Amino acid sequence: MAATGAHQAAQPGGKSPVAEPTWGIVELSDLRRLAVISPHFDDAAMGAGYLIASYPGTVVITVMGGRPPAYPAVPSPWDAAGGFATGDDVVAVRREEDRRAMEVLAAVPLWLDFPDHQYLAPEDRPTATEIAPVLRSALVDADPTAVFFPMGLGNPDHDVTHEASLLVRQELDHLAWFCYEDHGYKHVPGLLAWRVARLLRHRPWPTPAIVPHEEDEERKRRAIWCYTSQIAPLERDHALSARMAGRVPEQYWRLDPPPEGWEVLADLV
Repeated sequence: MAATGAHQAAQPGGKSPVAEPTWGIVELSDLRRLAVISPHFDDAAMGAGYLIASYPGTVVITVMGGRPPAYPAVPSPWDAAGGFATGDDVVAVRREEDRRAMEVLAAVPLWLDFPDHQYLAPEDRPTATEIAPVLRSALVDADPTAVFFPMGLGNPDHDVTHEASLLVRQELDHLAWFCYEDHGYKHVPGLLAWRVARLLRHRPWPTPAIVPHEEDEERKRRAIWCYTSQIAPLERDHALSARMAGRVPEQYWRLDPPPEGWEVLADLV
């Protein structure tokens, strides 16, 4: 394989420190027990539904799975689009939707008690440092061998879930850690590239991973449509059916330290 200019810059003489033909391949031993971290109830099914369905018993941890201190007197535009009215217990309905979706995917739902950002003033929203210890405890209880969490694109809850997951990774670095791409948001021009570049600069490095999984399109669709209250706003704001019709593949990114001597690549971003 011919070395790129960046490769040559990082490796004097173009010599590779690892076996290049195996780059991206994931050992099955790393995938014995999976945990998938989801910002909201439906995000894991949309961004990693093929993966979850391929590994029965996967624990799906929803970070923003709690009730707010109080629902607004007038439903938010998102909740209103989902058919909710004043006085509805939105989280109770959405937990039941999540339970049904996880049954379709043969997964185990676990809900943390942080509220969706739409119910909180910016200063009251949980931070990554507040979420991290709770998330760490949930992961320790789940005892996975690999953790998948979102790239954290386009939404404050996605971003804070990503940052909290990175903090937990520092403490549970014996696990295999991966990112999955946030459905819909990954198509917003520049967002995914921005996150990849940010990870590259700050480490751990993201590398597209070859994670064995079955692309059962019908099963993933059945799971997503269990989130009945979310279909209308997702169609309106994220062209859900159009994207599903396009059979958008799932891509997972392994997070690992850079190969020895390759750190200079971060300076080229």
